[in-house]
Amino acid sequence: QVQLVESGGGLVQAGGSLRLSCAASGRTFSVYRMGWFRQAPGKEREFVAVITRSGGFTAYADSVKGRFTLSRDNTKNTVYLQMNSLKPEDTAVYYCAADNTARPLLSLGYDYWGQGTQVTVSS
Repeated sequence: QVQLVESGGGLVQAGGSLRLSCAASGRTFSVYRMGWFRQAPGKEREFVAVITRSGGFTAYADSVKGRFTLSRDNTKNTVYLQMNSLKPEDTAVYYCAADNTARPLLSLGYDYWGQGTQVTVSS
């Protein structure tokens, strides 16, 4: 089992920045990709970003490309989502996810999920 705990959410004005963290514990040696998803009220959960085990490859949703940066510190079993130039439409609950099955980079299948952290961007 892998446990994921997100932190760093909050309220920020449009144009501001936040950094989300996702700390993994448990069988972390089995974790391959780490991803972030978000869900706004009344909407489906959507992919935000993903990073490979080594941190050498990342991919982003078009809506966040150029504004969000995903990084990973395997010594701390933590991934970081740096979010800059935030917009009101970025408001959502952000979820961290872990894949321990070595799926392709852009696969939407994940094995473990965190509880989520709220990000609210005011206009």
